[in-house]
Amino acid sequence: MNQVISFVDEQEVVRLTQELVRIPSVYRPGQPDGNEERVAQFVADTLQEMGLQVFYEEVVPGRPNVIAFYDSGRPGKTLLFEAHTDVVTEGDRDAWSYDPFGGQIAGGRIYGRGACDTKGNLAAAICAVKAIQRSAIPFPGKILLCIPCDEEGMMIGIKDFIRRGWAEGVDAAIICEPEENQLCVTQKGAMRAILRTYGKMAHGAMPLTGVNPNTRMARAILALEELEQRECARLGQHPMLGWPSITPTILQAPVKGEPQINVVPDQCMTTLDIRTVPGQDHDALRREMNAILEQLAREDNQFKAVLDVIEERPWTLTPMEADVVQAAAAAYREVAKKEPVFNGVPGATDGTFLHKAGIPILTTGAGDRHIPHHADEYVEIAQLVEATQLFALSALTYLTQPVHA
Repeated sequence: MNQVISFVDEQEVVRLTQELVRIPSVYRPGQPDGNEERVAQFVADTLQEMGLQVFYEEVVPGRPNVIAFYDSGRPGKTLLFEAHTDVVTEGDRDAWSYDPFGGQIAGGRIYGRGACDTKGNLAAAICAVKAIQRSAIPFPGKILLCIPCDEEGMMIGIKDFIRRGWAEGVDAAIICEPEENQLCVTQKGAMRAILRTYGKMAHGAMPLTGVNPNTRMARAILALEELEQRECARLGQHPMLGWPSITPTILQAPVKGEPQINVVPDQCMTTLDIRTVPGQDHDALRREMNAILEQLAREDNQFKAVLDVIEERPWTLTPMEADVVQAAAAAYREVAKKEPVFNGVPGATDGTFLHKAGIPILTTGAGDRHIPHHADEYVEIAQLVEATQLFALSALTYLTQPVHA
């Protein structure tokens, strides 16, 4: 079984990563090719050429999921590999030393938007299946590839995958994300919220004739900062995930219309990026935030605020003794000839919703975890090849034998 490592073709992994990076898949509504369609079709064609059973499903117009099975023909477990097709915007091209969609190689690295997050790991997962095919090593069960759209947004791709029933019967999943090939068994949860404070317009020279929503928002933000500090004190620093956080990101007033320096606006809005760790209950946190707003309203009869949680992603924690974790750990020892590093994912991934669907998940893959979304994004070729070997051997190890701590 370990000989599958020798069937990983480095040039194949590099070439496929370059081809994927060279197909821009930034979601830009209303723009030609401003979605994942072209890269998804390329992936579907590649998987069909490999002889896999492929399904191409449009989630919304121009934004498809690609699903593929490599079926051994023998009864057994199903292992899912998941890697998304979308990438974030390249931003200011002048900030790049390399073409963001060039897939250029320099100094043992492949450069380009998505090389690290996560087209390199998508290529690694596909090439891992190719290595298993070439090795002709018998195994029971199935390998399922889920290649969804929109991981960088509201994760509509993985939600659609689950809604259509594809997650049913999956025994475990490996989420292919840039984690320096560390084995991540936990990840932060997320709550995305919009907080609005309401006031009354007035002349800036006579502010008391109105109600200023900005000062009310300031009080709310400071009170939420105190809640964040209380949560940090209560939970402490998580050994793999660090601190929980409540972070105001966008601040806007007025919410509609043109701002003017001598006008008190009628409304102020902030967005909250809330990151949670094991031990935090999202419903309890929502109640505490609403209680803070109620207290501020009792202290000021002109205080009016509404909190709207628009997205929720629970934190995840997979036991160390889970078979998928132990299989990946055994594979890593064989591939890297050293002990694996266990860690956590600081952000949310599509694995959040697979975990919520009852599937044990492990997140791992090539790429410096601090590089995604940066200019001159890159992935180390040596680490990418190691990830491909890790994926291939993890799959065979998990599917061919029960693994226990």
